[in-house]
Parts: sequence; C-alpha cells; structure tokens
Amino acid sequence: MTNQAQMPFEPSSYWRSTTSFERYPELSEDIDVDVAIVGGGITGITTAYLLVKNGLKVAILEASELFNGTTGHTTAKVTAQHGLIYDEFIQHIGIEKTQKYYEANQNALEFVRKTVKELGIECDLTTEDAIIYAVSDQYLRKIEKEYDAYQKLGIRSEFTDKIALPIDVKGAIKMKEQGQFHPLSYLKVLVQEITNAGGEIYENTTAVDIDTSATKPAVITRNGNRITCRYAISCSHFPFYDGRGFYFTKLHAERSYVLGIKSKTEFPGGMYYSADSPTRSIRYTPMNGEKLLLVSGDGHKTGQGTSTYKHYKALEDFAEQVVGIEEIKYRWSAQDLYTLDKVPYVGQITENHPNVLVATGYRKWGMSNGTAAAHILCDIVLEKENPYKELYDPSRFYADPSIKTFLMQNLDVAGHLIAGKFDTAEKFIEDVGKDEGAIVVVEGRRAGCYRNREGDISLVDTTCTHMGCEVEWNSGDRTWDCPCHGSRYSIAGEVIEGPAKKPLTKLELP
Repeated sequence: MTNQAQMPFEPSSYWRSTTSFERYPELSEDIDVDVAIVGGGITGITTAYLLVKNGLKVAILEASELFNGTTGHTTAKVTAQHGLIYDEFIQHIGIEKTQKYYEANQNALEFVRKTVKELGIECDLTTEDAIIYAVSDQYLRKIEKEYDAYQKLGIRSEFTDKIALPIDVKGAIKMKEQGQFHPLSYLKVLVQEITNAGGEIYENTTAVDIDTSATKPAVITRNGNRITCRYAISCSHFPFYDGRGFYFTKLHAERSYVLGIKSKTEFPGGMYYSADSPTRSIRYTPMNGEKLLLVSGDGHKTGQGTSTYKHYKALEDFAEQVVGIEEIKYRWSAQDLYTLDKVPYVGQITENHPNVLVATGYRKWGMSNGTAAAHILCDIVLEKENPYKELYDPSRFYADPSIKTFLMQNLDVAGHLIAGKFDTAEKFIEDVGKDEGAIVVVEGRRAGCYRNREGDISLVDTTCTHMGCEVEWNSGDRTWDCPCHGSRYSIAGEVIEGPAKKPLTKLELP
C-alpha cells in the first residue's frame, strides 16, 4: 500500500498541471465597459462568453490567474445529482421550486454538451451514470426517500442493491446519463472565444470595492483603477463586495480533498458518491491512454478540521480498500461555500443595488450550478425573463431551514471567536522545524510562525482581518485558515480567499 511518505508533498491539481494557459496583463488604467465581471472561474467565463455572443463589451478581472480557484481544483462532474438533496428540497421549498433546481442543472449539462459540439472542444467529455450509494441502514432509508423524490420529479433513474465497485451497499440510485469533463480544456476554448469577440481579460487585478454613487457602478481595483460599467458582477467565490447583504452571515466555507491515483484494478466507469458521512466520491478521467481515478471527499468547515494529512490518509485508505493503489499521482484540496438553504445565491446582490450582481454558494457542485448561474446573470443583464431567477434570488429567506441554519452557523462563529481569544499556544519559535508552521508564543502574544526549508522564518499576527477570529495553520496547503468565515491567507499573510480583504499583520522577529 502507498504510504504518506510516498505521496507527492506539494499539492498539485491534475487539471492545472495538464493545461497550458495564455497569460493576461494586469489592469493599469481606467476603462469603460458594458459589464465588469470579477472572477475567472467557470461562472465568470461562461457569463462573459454568453454576453460577448450578444454583442456586449465585457471585461473579466481575476485577482491571481484564470482557473486558479475552485474551478481549477474541482472534481469536474457536470451533473444534476448533488448528493441527497431532492427529498430535502421538496420538504423545504416545495416540488415546483425543486423541479426548477433540477431543470436548471440538467440544462447546464446540456449547454456544456452543445457548446463542446459546436466549438469542437476536446475536453474528455463523457456521459456517465451518477450513482449515490448507502452502506448503512440509516442512509438506505434516506436513499429510498431520495429515489421517491426522483420519481415525483420525473428524473431518469434506477434503484439498485448492487454497484460495480467492490463495496457492500444497502442500496443505490443511478441518475442516468450525466457528465464529466476536463474543465480547463473546456474553459480555455471559451476564453479564446471571448477575446476573439473583443472581450478583455486582466489577471493579477484585485477588485476591492464598487462605487455605486454615480448613475453607472464602477469597480475599484487595489491599485485605484476604475472599471465603469452598466453591470458589475461578482463571480469571485466569496463576494468581494457585500452591498450590505451581510453574506458572511449567510455563507460558510468547507474544504474537501482529492487524490489522483493509478489503481491496481480496472475501474468500471460511472461517477460514485457515498450518502454516508464522511462522504467519498470516485470518478475517472483519461490520462495518457489510462484512467486516472479521482478519489475525493472528507469535507469539513474551513479552519476546523484535523491535520490535513489525516484527510488525505482517509481517502488513501478508502481507495486502497476499494480499487488498490498503484501510485498517487496528484493531490489537492478545494474550498466551497454553502448557503443557508443549499441553493446558490445568484442575482442582484441586494435590492438596493440592481446593477450589482452576485453568484456564489455552489456547495461543491459548481460545474453545473456555475453554468446555470451564468445563464441567469446573462438574462438579467439582457433584461430577459429567466425561469430560475426567483429560485436563486439572493434576497430570498425561507423560514425553514434558513433560520435554524443561520443561528447554528453564527453560534459556531461566536464559539470560535471566543475560543480563539483564550487559546494558549504551547510552542515557541525554536520549536518549529523546517517547512513547518505552527501557532507560537512571541513575547507573550499569539503568533503564526512558518520556517521554510532554508530555515528562514515568517511571522504573522493570527488575528483574521475580517472579523477578528484567530486563524489556524493548514499543514497540507501551507495556509493560515480562519474557522469563522473561511478566509485564507498565504504563509506571508496575503489574502487567498475572502471575505477578508486585508492581509494579516506581519510581525518582526524578537
């Protein structure tokens, strides 16, 4: 069996490692466009593609490089099967809205298929059944209820007590003819279409605010440049601009993990997802004439998990048991946002800002939800009716389960805020080894310390610049993660993930 010491140490996404990208300049002047889109993932790029096809002048602003966020670290299933969700939705939002959720995501899959065919995109798009299975009696009952929901919604499906993997299941549901692909090979062609149509793309350009005081909004960058536009759209994972929507109270962040492995046994095809917790997911992608298996799951709230390596090790143990591991080729992690009711927020960021739009909260199903969101956003800009606009409206608030979830999330935040202030570090700088990070005591105060392979030390204040919670060290990704609202910082304290906008304060060595 492969052990942790053999695992590639540096996190590396298969999608990013196998795709070459054209680089784009940093914005260095004020510009005027029809639509400014912040975020270079699947939602931002698909939205821009749809808009330039309709003759609009569009600019995409990306804080780092295109595809460097969740889109570049996805498992890339394009499916309307999003875990055990449809029975829950029918209970909470009714069958009509649940039907629309299914339709929106199934239509997103069909759009991807149509686009791949029209543009001749080579992106390993294949049709696979999406399969949820249960290994316990408790989750068998949930599987049975989910299958009943499928029947009410008219979803092409099948119930079975066996799957093609050597897992002793109590029951499983197949959602027929779903999809999987190489997301960056697909989006790379859409980017070319955008630039060919006159769309502008700027990398290493961080949007920090929106000026809504004039007739047209203007996106403000960290360098002070202004992008004046008719519509400003935040597709930046966590909304970079809040518009008094208080999204940090309505979203929580979770991390999950992926191993890319060569297996000892032949994989039968299909996309598998365990209903039982902790979740496990398996799919394949073609790699040099072979099948690379993507084994993922073990999610937890950001900043609140055990050692990152324990999550990878749990996936490794599962993969070894089910398919056998010949070699671990890749490993990476991703961050996803959850809304209060598990439906993404897509549309006007608040009622007071009709020309500022947002798309966020895909709950790990961004390939389909992100594509559906792009169509909603495009229709809003073009002033067209969209059948899914009301369902995804960010201003909605369902009493059940939203209030309960809202209270639980914010109690959790309060608990971590208080606990962090009383947490006493047990290490000192001299206790931190090479290529190791830890919370340490420096002159009586809590600090974050990282010592690189050459022995040089980086020291930061561990107080998150968003709401004052205390960050924790993420050993697998070498980041400082906030357990309250999911902000993440680099070793040196620079912001990687919002809602934080300012870096951690750097400290001098005593």
